[in-house]
Amino acid sequence: MPKISQKAIDIPASPIRKLTPYANQAKKSGKQVYHLNIGQPDIETPQVVIEAVQKFDQHVLEYSPSEGFESYRTKLADYYKSKDIPVNPEDIITTVGGSEALVFGFMTTCNPGDEIIIPEPFYANYNGFATFAGLNVVPITADIKNGFALPSIDEFEKKITTKTKAILICNPGNPTGYLYSKSELEQLRDLVLKHDLFLFADEVYREFCYQDTQPYSVLNLEGLENHAILIDSVSKRYSMCGARIGALISKNREVIHAALKFAQARLSPPTIEQIAAEAALQTPASYFEDVKQEYVTRRDILVDGLNQIEGVFCPKPSGAFYAVAQFPIDDADKFCQWLLEEFEYEGHTVMMAPATGFYASPNVGTNQVRLAYVLNQDALRHAVQCLEVALKQYPGRV
Repeated sequence: MPKISQKAIDIPASPIRKLTPYANQAKKSGKQVYHLNIGQPDIETPQVVIEAVQKFDQHVLEYSPSEGFESYRTKLADYYKSKDIPVNPEDIITTVGGSEALVFGFMTTCNPGDEIIIPEPFYANYNGFATFAGLNVVPITADIKNGFALPSIDEFEKKITTKTKAILICNPGNPTGYLYSKSELEQLRDLVLKHDLFLFADEVYREFCYQDTQPYSVLNLEGLENHAILIDSVSKRYSMCGARIGALISKNREVIHAALKFAQARLSPPTIEQIAAEAALQTPASYFEDVKQEYVTRRDILVDGLNQIEGVFCPKPSGAFYAVAQFPIDDADKFCQWLLEEFEYEGHTVMMAPATGFYASPNVGTNQVRLAYVLNQDALRHAVQCLEVALKQYPGRV
């Protein structure tokens, strides 16, 4: 039998989805599963998006330009300008989700064998994207005790080698919900300029910042015009994950011109989804005000509820809709599987993502889980009750 590739062997399974077979079996046995494992919001997609798709009346579903429709990129640039982020249409390449934007960015800026530094825990699929491009991920571990703040610049300095090509952050963060301050970003800016690196910033959760905090974009950092690459997506902002429309954005003309060649190689981003994304830019501000308030309430139900359970610690996120919690357990992977296979409370159980999949360092985060507060308030309350009971019954409690 022919052998599969080394990349196919090396690419990790998703910690977000790998327990799905156990969840499916739990449902077949009659349990209701509270899905806190995946960032699929139950918030309704803006009506302007649905109406735009329903009104689509072209007789031929044509290719779009490889860089995306000019009308969409123009309106998207206007959106950024409304957020005081200086972007023009020619700085944008429309991609198939933020995922493709990162892959294009990696392949445009890095050679196989190069290194990219990422504070961990980080979005698990960054590992997969790096594998696509043949890069080596170099993690720097953030501490749950201080809410996963940016590790010290000295720690970054220790990790920089002749192979280092870029740093990647997510702001606000997935899986932690941590929001980097302007001061922290300026420290990264100085480091990037010192070592002539690229700085990738995944800013897809920009609209979801809480307690009067404000996101600060890497494109606002003075002096980074040729170093900063912004990754964005409509998926979470407008609760339209299935649309798969993202963007790679940079003021560096060489990066944009080179990334366009990768975009041309895959032909084009999807047509109908771009029409939906363009319509989404008409979403009224009241939509985000209501959604943010809902997420604040959900966050408080989940995080405050978890912190009331003996032995549990969960820092309160400032953005996105995720939290990482530390449980008094021996192994998060075992615990999350046990919840689905052997536990139920009043006919319910909980599905979470073990945090080990969000760390690149071995044997880190073994007693941590990521939770997405994307369910309704009653479901979250009951999920917390389930976890409180489960932690009393789990045979691997420590």
